[in-house]
Amino acid sequence: MVKKTSKFISLALMASTAVFVALAQPALAENAGFRLAVAEAAAVDDDLAAFYRDRNFASVWTGSDQVAQDRRNALLGAFANAGLHGLPVSHFDPSALIARLQAAQTSYDQGAMEVELSRLFLEYARDVQTGILDNPRAIDEGIRRVIPLRDRRQTLENFLTSEPVDYLRQLAPQTPEYARLMGAKLRLEEVIASGGWGGTVQAEKLTIGDQGPAVIDLRNRLIAMGYLPRTVTASFDASIEAAVKVFQAEHGLLQDGVAGQGTLAEINTSPEMRLRSVIVAMERERWLNKERGARHIWVNLADFTAKILDDDIVTFETRSVIGANSSDRRSPEFSDVMEYMVINPSWYVPRSIVVNEYLPELQADPTSNGQLQIIAQNGAVVGRDTDFTQFTASTFPFGMKQAPGPGNALGSVKFMFPNAYNIYLHDTPSQNLFAREVRAFSHGCIRLDDPHDFAYALLARQTSDPVGYFQSILRTGQETQVNLEVPVPVHLDYRTAFTNVDGSLQYRRDVYGRDAKIWDALERIGVAAADVQG
Repeated sequence: MVKKTSKFISLALMASTAVFVALAQPALAENAGFRLAVAEAAAVDDDLAAFYRDRNFASVWTGSDQVAQDRRNALLGAFANAGLHGLPVSHFDPSALIARLQAAQTSYDQGAMEVELSRLFLEYARDVQTGILDNPRAIDEGIRRVIPLRDRRQTLENFLTSEPVDYLRQLAPQTPEYARLMGAKLRLEEVIASGGWGGTVQAEKLTIGDQGPAVIDLRNRLIAMGYLPRTVTASFDASIEAAVKVFQAEHGLLQDGVAGQGTLAEINTSPEMRLRSVIVAMERERWLNKERGARHIWVNLADFTAKILDDDIVTFETRSVIGANSSDRRSPEFSDVMEYMVINPSWYVPRSIVVNEYLPELQADPTSNGQLQIIAQNGAVVGRDTDFTQFTASTFPFGMKQAPGPGNALGSVKFMFPNAYNIYLHDTPSQNLFAREVRAFSHGCIRLDDPHDFAYALLARQTSDPVGYFQSILRTGQETQVNLEVPVPVHLDYRTAFTNVDGSLQYRRDVYGRDAKIWDALERIGVAAADVQG
């Protein structure tokens, strides 16, 4: 499918080039009127004003020489393919732009169009390279990602010294994931154009041995989605059960082979809604269009997993528990660098938990939560005979701490990438939560199902016996910081759509509702997908 995408792009480029070469005609001389128009049009944009001023207001796009034609043709070709990237195509309409260029008959008008082409070039470059939405935090407070915006003037300068078509093609993320998402987008558009996946399945629950119209609808939908070979079976047999299990695996569901309410809700989700998830994932991939680290840690909050990747290959994976879906507990999205781990950690209770959860309990019963020490500012332990009713959330002067041990809320190890949000990865004594389908229960930090194996994988780069080294420290029971000799980048992201290496798609529920907000923002500025149908 990636090859098909490339072929489509090439054909679109050829078509747009042919159209524009046909309209190329001798340009008016870059006289005083042209330069005046360039200066006036560029004046409203500091980067464009400086760029043109330094080149004495000479043209980039205007003219009938081969260099100018190649630049125009490449730009129009890129604009013709804006929809492939899920960009707002109305912003980059090549036909409308050609009409405006043809209408520019005077040198002054040509000067104005010269700057307009540069402005559109910069808008396109930003959108396809680092995302359409340059302030995600304004969409959702939990998206704390810093968008790697490029220097606009340098982008123009680099374009001037590059082969135009190649340069424009290289603007989009060059990651395998982005290429696979683009292929998935095309496939979904083909599905929608051909009528979708058929009727939805109207049932509460379907399982092995069931028969009837709902089973036939389930069979047909699984066939249409590619999970079941063509068959005429009218009963929920072993082949349908196996197909349901594969579907469940690719949608983050418990793989029991039963089409219950949760599974049927995902099966009935339309291709139009899936297309929205893919377009949002492409936008998110553009937000991370930067070096992520040859070795890095990838936490997909929506997938409830944490992975170590080496040269884009997953070398370790474990389940995770993320922040609960409430305004004060949702795990944020950001990137940082893991510097060390703490074996046998103490838990220093965050202030918000102390005053919002534990203080009311202490006021009702001073002996509650006896596993926690109450600590004064000078480090002294505060007695439980204190009258805690005299304090409010704003005046409570103490902190709370849990010493290392088997019942510690952080378990036996935590992994630190110091950040403003006090978020880290850690062990937990609450192992039962990892068997859940939706694992959003923490106060915001990321709990790991296999924290010891995670530690071994990190330590293997700096010791020949990572297991023995870790366990020897663990047995001491003493809180010990172990620095990573080579710090590892950490990316906490949120993907409800992502791909396998073979290009097939995985989908996850939008547990925080963030992708729905992103889609709404994209749609408001002109990104389009097919109307939602069943």
